[in-house]
Amino acid sequence: MATILVVDDELGIRALLSEILSDEGHSIELAENAAQARAARERRRPDLVLLDIWMPDVDGITLLKEWSTTSQLNMPVIMMSGHGTIDTAVEAIKFGAIAFLEKPITLQKLLRAVEQALIKPQARTITNGPSLRSVDAAYAHNDVMQSSAAAPMGASIPAPPLALGPQSEQSFQLNRPLREARDAFEKSYFEFHLSQENGSMTRVAEKTGLERTHLYRKLKQLGVDLTRNKRTSV
Repeated sequence: MATILVVDDELGIRALLSEILSDEGHSIELAENAAQARAARERRRPDLVLLDIWMPDVDGITLLKEWSTTSQLNMPVIMMSGHGTIDTAVEAIKFGAIAFLEKPITLQKLLRAVEQALIKPQARTITNGPSLRSVDAAYAHNDVMQSSAAAPMGASIPAPPLALGPQSEQSFQLNRPLREARDAFEKSYFEFHLSQENGSMTRVAEKTGLERTHLYRKLKQLGVDLTRNKRTSV
Protein backbone atom coordinates (compact mmCIF):
# COMPACT_ATOMS: atom_id res chain seq x y z
CA MET A 1 0.00 0.00 0.00
CA ALA A 2 0.99 3.65 -0.40
CA THR A 3 2.07 6.48 1.86
CA ILE A 4 -0.40 9.34 1.37
CA LEU A 5 0.05 12.89 2.64
CA VAL A 6 -3.23 14.71 3.36
CA VAL A 7 -2.86 18.51 3.54
CA ASP A 8 -5.94 20.41 4.74
CA ASP A 9 -6.48 23.11 7.37
CA GLU A 10 -9.81 21.58 8.44
CA LEU A 11 -9.41 19.00 11.21
CA GLY A 12 -12.62 17.20 10.22
CA ILE A 13 -11.48 16.75 6.62
CA ARG A 14 -8.08 15.45 7.68
CA ALA A 15 -9.64 13.00 10.12
CA LEU A 16 -12.21 11.74 7.63
CA LEU A 17 -9.75 11.23 4.77
CA SER A 18 -7.27 9.61 7.14
CA GLU A 19 -9.90 7.14 8.37
CA ILE A 20 -11.09 6.23 4.87
CA LEU A 21 -7.63 5.80 3.38
CA SER A 22 -6.30 3.95 6.43
CA ASP A 23 -9.15 1.48 6.07
CA GLU A 24 -7.92 0.89 2.52
CA GLY A 25 -4.54 -0.10 3.94
CA HIS A 26 -2.61 3.09 3.19
CA SER A 27 -0.18 4.81 5.54
CA ILE A 28 -1.36 8.37 6.19
CA GLU A 29 0.60 11.53 7.01
CA LEU A 30 -1.35 14.64 8.00
CA ALA A 31 -0.53 18.35 7.63
CA GLU A 32 -2.70 21.38 8.33
CA ASN A 33 -0.63 23.98 6.47
CA ALA A 34 2.11 24.39 3.89
CA ALA A 35 4.93 24.38 6.45
CA GLN A 36 3.83 21.03 7.85
CA ALA A 37 3.30 19.71 4.32
CA ARG A 38 6.88 20.60 3.33
CA ALA A 39 8.24 18.86 6.43
CA ALA A 40 6.07 15.77 5.94
CA ARG A 41 7.10 15.51 2.30
CA GLU A 42 10.78 15.58 3.25
CA ARG A 43 10.27 13.14 6.12
CA ARG A 44 8.17 10.47 4.43
CA ARG A 45 8.53 10.97 0.66
CA PRO A 46 4.83 10.22 0.07
CA ASP A 47 3.57 8.25 -2.90
CA LEU A 48 0.61 10.64 -3.24
CA VAL A 49 -0.45 14.04 -1.89
CA LEU A 50 -4.04 15.21 -1.36
CA LEU A 51 -3.67 19.00 -1.24
CA ASP A 52 -6.33 21.52 -0.26
CA ILE A 53 -6.35 24.78 -2.23
CA TRP A 54 -7.62 27.22 0.37
CA MET A 55 -5.31 27.30 3.38
CA PRO A 56 -4.63 30.25 5.72
CA ASP A 57 -0.88 30.63 5.25
CA VAL A 58 0.19 29.44 1.80
CA ASP A 59 -2.55 28.24 -0.55
CA GLY A 60 -2.34 24.86 -2.25
CA ILE A 61 -1.74 26.22 -5.77
CA THR A 62 1.24 28.23 -4.51
CA LEU A 63 2.67 25.18 -2.75
CA LEU A 64 2.13 23.11 -5.88
CA LYS A 65 3.97 25.74 -7.96
CA GLU A 66 6.81 25.72 -5.44
CA TRP A 67 7.24 21.96 -5.67
CA SER A 68 6.99 22.10 -9.46
CA THR A 69 9.54 24.87 -10.00
CA THR A 70 12.05 23.37 -7.52
CA SER A 71 11.90 19.88 -9.04
CA GLN A 72 10.24 18.45 -5.93
CA LEU A 73 7.08 17.32 -7.70
CA ASN A 74 8.12 13.67 -7.88
CA MET A 75 4.79 12.33 -6.61
CA PRO A 76 1.23 12.67 -7.94
CA VAL A 77 -0.84 15.46 -6.39
CA ILE A 78 -4.63 15.58 -6.19
CA MET A 79 -6.02 19.05 -5.47
CA MET A 80 -9.12 19.51 -3.28
CA SER A 81 -11.43 22.50 -2.97
CA GLY A 82 -14.91 23.44 -1.87
CA HIS A 83 -14.94 26.33 -4.34
CA GLY A 84 -13.53 24.80 -7.49
CA THR A 85 -13.77 26.38 -10.93
CA ILE A 86 -12.62 25.31 -14.35
CA ASP A 87 -9.98 28.06 -14.29
CA THR A 88 -8.59 26.81 -10.99
CA ALA A 89 -8.57 23.22 -12.21
CA VAL A 90 -6.70 24.17 -15.37
CA GLU A 91 -4.16 26.16 -13.34
CA ALA A 92 -3.61 23.18 -11.05
CA ILE A 93 -3.07 20.94 -14.09
CA LYS A 94 -0.63 23.46 -15.52
CA PHE A 95 1.59 23.18 -12.49
CA GLY A 96 1.49 19.40 -12.23
CA ALA A 97 -1.64 18.26 -10.39
CA ILE A 98 -3.20 15.13 -11.86
CA ALA A 99 -6.67 15.47 -10.34
CA PHE A 100 -9.07 18.05 -8.92
CA LEU A 101 -11.75 16.96 -6.45
CA GLU A 102 -14.53 19.16 -5.15
CA LYS A 103 -15.65 19.01 -1.53
CA PRO A 104 -17.67 17.36 -0.19
CA ILE A 105 -15.75 14.46 -1.72
CA THR A 106 -17.74 11.29 -2.15
CA LEU A 107 -16.19 8.02 -1.07
CA GLN A 108 -16.42 6.55 -4.58
CA LYS A 109 -14.71 9.52 -6.25
CA LEU A 110 -11.99 9.70 -3.62
CA LEU A 111 -11.07 6.03 -3.88
CA ARG A 112 -11.21 6.06 -7.68
CA ALA A 113 -8.98 9.14 -7.90
CA VAL A 114 -6.48 7.68 -5.43
CA GLU A 115 -6.41 4.36 -7.25
CA GLN A 116 -5.84 6.01 -10.62
CA ALA A 117 -3.13 8.28 -9.23
CA LEU A 118 -1.21 5.38 -7.75
CA ILE A 119 -1.33 3.06 -10.74
CA LYS A 120 -0.72 5.55 -13.58
CA PRO A 121 2.87 6.66 -14.27
CA GLN A 122 3.04 10.45 -14.18
CA ALA A 123 5.43 12.74 -16.06
CA ARG A 124 6.67 15.37 -13.62
CA THR A 125 8.90 17.54 -15.83
CA ILE A 126 7.43 20.84 -17.05
CA THR A 127 9.49 22.60 -19.72
CA ASN A 128 8.11 25.41 -21.88
CA GLY A 129 4.50 24.70 -21.04
CA PRO A 130 2.19 22.24 -19.33
CA SER A 131 2.16 18.72 -20.62
CA LEU A 132 -1.10 17.04 -21.50
CA ARG A 133 -2.66 15.85 -18.26
CA SER A 134 -6.00 14.69 -16.93
CA VAL A 135 -7.96 16.22 -14.07
CA ASP A 136 -10.66 14.63 -11.96
CA ALA A 137 -12.80 17.74 -11.71
CA ALA A 138 -15.34 16.93 -9.07
CA TYR A 139 -16.38 20.53 -9.38
CA ALA A 140 -18.94 19.11 -11.80
CA HIS A 141 -19.18 15.71 -10.12
CA ASN A 142 -17.16 14.32 -12.95
CA ASP A 143 -14.08 12.30 -13.66
CA VAL A 144 -11.69 13.51 -16.34
CA MET A 145 -10.98 16.59 -18.49
CA GLN A 146 -7.83 17.28 -20.44
CA SER A 147 -6.05 20.48 -21.54
CA SER A 148 -2.73 21.76 -22.90
CA ALA A 149 -1.68 25.39 -23.02
CA ALA A 150 1.34 24.38 -25.10
CA ALA A 151 -0.75 23.10 -28.01
CA PRO A 152 -0.51 25.05 -31.30
CA MET A 153 -3.28 27.49 -32.06
CA GLY A 154 -6.27 25.68 -33.55
CA ALA A 155 -4.86 22.22 -32.87
CA SER A 156 -7.32 19.51 -31.96
CA ILE A 157 -6.56 18.08 -28.54
CA PRO A 158 -8.04 14.61 -27.98
CA ALA A 159 -9.74 14.55 -24.58
CA PRO A 160 -10.72 11.53 -22.50
CA PRO A 161 -14.38 11.19 -21.52
CA LEU A 162 -15.79 13.29 -18.71
CA ALA A 163 -17.86 10.76 -16.79
CA LEU A 164 -20.93 12.39 -15.30
CA GLY A 165 -22.48 9.29 -13.83
CA PRO A 166 -22.38 5.51 -13.86
CA GLN A 167 -24.18 5.31 -17.20
CA SER A 168 -23.21 8.56 -18.95
CA GLU A 169 -20.09 9.95 -20.55
CA GLN A 170 -19.29 13.11 -22.46
CA SER A 171 -16.10 14.36 -24.05
CA PHE A 172 -14.96 17.96 -23.88
CA GLN A 173 -12.61 19.63 -26.32
CA LEU A 174 -10.93 22.45 -24.43
CA ASN A 175 -9.20 24.12 -27.38
CA ARG A 176 -12.12 26.51 -27.71
CA PRO A 177 -13.01 29.93 -26.24
CA LEU A 178 -13.33 29.78 -22.46
CA ARG A 179 -16.97 30.91 -22.51
CA GLU A 180 -17.97 28.06 -24.84
CA ALA A 181 -16.05 25.49 -22.80
CA ARG A 182 -17.57 26.78 -19.56
CA ASP A 183 -21.12 26.68 -20.95
CA ALA A 184 -20.67 23.12 -22.21
CA PHE A 185 -19.22 22.10 -18.87
CA GLU A 186 -22.01 23.73 -16.86
CA LYS A 187 -24.71 22.26 -19.10
CA SER A 188 -23.43 18.73 -18.47
CA TYR A 189 -23.07 19.53 -14.78
CA PHE A 190 -26.72 20.52 -14.41
CA GLU A 191 -27.95 17.70 -16.66
CA PHE A 192 -26.11 15.26 -14.40
CA HIS A 193 -27.77 16.64 -11.25
CA LEU A 194 -31.20 16.70 -12.88
CA SER A 195 -30.75 13.06 -13.81
CA GLN A 196 -29.53 12.14 -10.31
CA GLU A 197 -32.46 13.94 -8.65
CA ASN A 198 -35.09 12.68 -11.15
CA GLY A 199 -35.78 16.20 -12.36
CA SER A 200 -36.40 17.71 -8.90
CA MET A 201 -35.56 21.40 -9.24
CA THR A 202 -35.73 21.81 -5.47
CA ARG A 203 -33.11 19.17 -4.76
CA VAL A 204 -30.91 20.29 -7.66
CA ALA A 205 -31.03 23.85 -6.27
CA GLU A 206 -29.95 22.52 -2.87
CA LYS A 207 -27.17 20.40 -4.36
CA THR A 208 -25.76 23.18 -6.54
CA GLY A 209 -26.24 26.02 -4.04
CA LEU A 210 -28.43 28.11 -6.36
CA GLU A 211 -31.73 29.80 -5.61
CA ARG A 212 -34.46 27.99 -7.53
CA THR A 213 -35.45 30.93 -9.76
CA HIS A 214 -31.81 31.57 -10.60
CA LEU A 215 -31.34 27.87 -11.33
CA TYR A 216 -34.30 27.83 -13.72
CA ARG A 217 -32.97 30.87 -15.61
CA LYS A 218 -29.54 29.27 -15.78
CA LEU A 219 -30.90 26.04 -17.22
CA LYS A 220 -32.89 27.92 -19.85
CA GLN A 221 -29.83 29.99 -20.75
CA LEU A 222 -27.72 26.85 -21.21
CA GLY A 223 -30.40 25.13 -23.28
CA VAL A 224 -30.91 22.27 -20.83
CA ASP A 225 -33.88 20.08 -21.75
CA LEU A 226 -36.10 20.38 -18.67
CA THR A 227 -38.59 17.81 -19.95
CA ARG A 228 -36.16 14.90 -20.15
CA ASN A 229 -36.18 14.25 -16.40
CA LYS A 230 -39.50 15.96 -15.65
CA ARG A 231 -41.47 14.60 -12.71
CA THR A 232 -44.78 15.55 -11.19
CA SER A 233 -43.51 16.52 -7.75
CA VAL A 234 -40.36 18.09 -6.35
